[in-house]
Amino acid sequence: MSQAAAHLSDMELAVVRRRAILSCAIGNFFELFDFTIYGFFAVPISQAFFPAGNPVFAMLSTFATFGVAFVMRPVGAIVLGAYGDKMGRRAALVITIGMMATATGVTGIIPTYAVIGAWAPIILLLCRMLQGFSTGGEWGGAAAFLVEYSPPGKRGITGSWQQFSTQIGSLSGSISAFLLATLLSHEAFYAWGWRVPFIFGFLLGPVGYYLRKRVAETPAFERTVDAHKIERSPLAVAFRDYGSRMFAAFGLSIIGCIANFVFVIYLVSYAINTMHLPASVPLSCAVVSGLIVVVLTPFVGALSDRIGRRPLILACAVLNLVFDYPLFILAIHGGTFGTLLLALSCNAVFQAMYTGTIPSILAEMFPTRVRYTALSLSYGLAVMLFGGFAPLISTFLVSVTGNPLAPAFYLMAGGAFSAAAILSMKEYLNAPLD
Repeated sequence: MSQAAAHLSDMELAVVRRRAILSCAIGNFFELFDFTIYGFFAVPISQAFFPAGNPVFAMLSTFATFGVAFVMRPVGAIVLGAYGDKMGRRAALVITIGMMATATGVTGIIPTYAVIGAWAPIILLLCRMLQGFSTGGEWGGAAAFLVEYSPPGKRGITGSWQQFSTQIGSLSGSISAFLLATLLSHEAFYAWGWRVPFIFGFLLGPVGYYLRKRVAETPAFERTVDAHKIERSPLAVAFRDYGSRMFAAFGLSIIGCIANFVFVIYLVSYAINTMHLPASVPLSCAVVSGLIVVVLTPFVGALSDRIGRRPLILACAVLNLVFDYPLFILAIHGGTFGTLLLALSCNAVFQAMYTGTIPSILAEMFPTRVRYTALSLSYGLAVMLFGGFAPLISTFLVSVTGNPLAPAFYLMAGGAFSAAAILSMKEYLNAPLD
């Protein structure tokens, strides 16, 4: 068993902190890698697992299955969050990575609808539900884990590694989709090529499990245990004592969820399926967009340690509110590689202001005894309502209105709501963890 981190020397704690960041990074990689590749491969998945003959219905069904995973995120946040607040962050994170790896791997080997009929979408649905449940506990647990391990005055940069590794997962999904679409024939890509990243993701599961089993519990949680402050019902305490903070956390999380899944998932799929650009073109734009977010996220995290979390995440909300409609016009009416790349790149800069601050700002809003539950549920509800179903809602809005720019209004509404939530709250920079 690992030695409790609270009783380690500074040098030993630095080693444990690096191991903690690495162990979290594997699970965070899984979280967005799986969601990203599912979105990028929406077209071949719709053809593999749903009846042929109505491509619009198949795409809607695929995005609905994509969204169902997010319905399970608040459930996972409640169950795994409570477990993590009572039994420890490490114990909960060990469970989540096993679930995530299983769901990812099975998705890659499900027989097609032509082979097993209705069982294909049913098994796919079950995999998505398990993945969503585990991710509901993964995101908040990883954010709490890293912030609780942070050195004084460096919670922003340390917490940003959570989103850095998550964005690495998204970027890796983009790269794998781009390479497969470029290197394989059209027939091979749609027949089996899209399955490769799911199986690859599964193979990384044991590595993450091993690392998490060997890392020590966080010093903040150990102090809570020593002080006998573990809550029997962390969810009830969170709502009773920190309900207003949970609502603010929910509100400020909305814009990043919508922007990520509309620009990176929906718009890329729309460019392939409706604008009929070669798959390699929008996928290469997604790769560049992901690279921008990856590079900028740690810098934004470090900047938030100097000027605060609130100004940066507010800037993200306001920039999306003002510029998303022009960016949609640029991407869709421009219809070229250059215009799509510019639109996605601009939004990536906005998104980095969110990814660099969201772990630390949410973790600092709640005390250790309810942190895992409170931030997991607040963020999980935002992702479920405004992120997971964003591709489905965007497809539906375009179908109903006939206006390909309709998703931009959905994005702008999210920016306005998040801006209002951020303006209503105070700055929690370096607030006491306990």
